[in-house]
Amino acid sequence: MTKLESIVAEFTSFQSWEDRYRHLIQLGKQMPELEEAHKTDANKVKGCQSQVWLIAELVKSDQGHVIEYRADSDASIVKGIVALLTRVYSGLTPDEVLALKPDFIDTIGLRQHLSMSRANGLNSMLKQISLYALAYQQKIKLGLV
Repeated sequence: MTKLESIVAEFTSFQSWEDRYRHLIQLGKQMPELEEAHKTDANKVKGCQSQVWLIAELVKSDQGHVIEYRADSDASIVKGIVALLTRVYSGLTPDEVLALKPDFIDTIGLRQHLSMSRANGLNSMLKQISLYALAYQQKIKLGLV
């Protein structure tokens, strides 16, 4: 079972959206704290109503270079959303991140259960994840890593 299939199975195992929200909040609580030094304006995701910090690091692995994302938020549901996104996109190469369409968000029904402002924040987080991947993709192509 792939990482995405596992996540879809995990979320669809809950009968109600209340249970899925609780699970999202739990994911946020389980996410390692982001060091205060990283909670800067430069790492803030623009377009989120809540404060969301997202950082990315390119690390060497068996597959070449992969990106490890770390994040935090001051809002529990948003922290759960960003925890879910870092879980999905961490460990992928920049090319894989850019190729991975966020269809899983619709498959688990998350997007349609978010307020307009949270949905906009989700889109901003996805955009930031892609921007990091694009930057690292270019660094790799230019031989800067």
